[in-house]
Amino acid sequence: MGAVYFYHLTETPLEATLPTLLSKSRDAGWRILVRGTDAALLERLDNVLWQGPVDSFVPHGLAGGPYDAEQPILLGADVSSDGFDCVMSVSGAEVAPEEVTALQRTCVLFDGHDGAALDHARTQWKTLTQAGVSAQYWAQDNGRWAMKAQA
Repeated sequence: MGAVYFYHLTETPLEATLPTLLSKSRDAGWRILVRGTDAALLERLDNVLWQGPVDSFVPHGLAGGPYDAEQPILLGADVSSDGFDCVMSVSGAEVAPEEVTALQRTCVLFDGHDGAALDHARTQWKTLTQAGVSAQYWAQDNGRWAMKAQA
């Protein structure tokens, strides 16, 4: 049974946090879907991942290509989590309780300086925990991640 981890980004932007989480998830042997609602953001993340340091390259692709099924990391909007071990939700992308429990891990990354994103993450937390999903809330504290709540 999977769990959902909420990452409240206040000190480090998504473009810096996501590559680290993706690398750790790949180290666990997971195939990852980065699900977003904003095509421009997904393209920007794609560019960030391509331009990262050579020694920490994160193999990935944007959904809609001929090799989607072989991508260890796929960035997309309306992509099913079937065949993935982990979903990372960005820009308010939805994740269903049944989906979370079928995965190894689900991560919800949200901008702590955006009131709408914060409200949406709170709604997601409430919806998922009320459905019985195991959840952890992580926040940045002086450059380090600290678990602040668990349900």
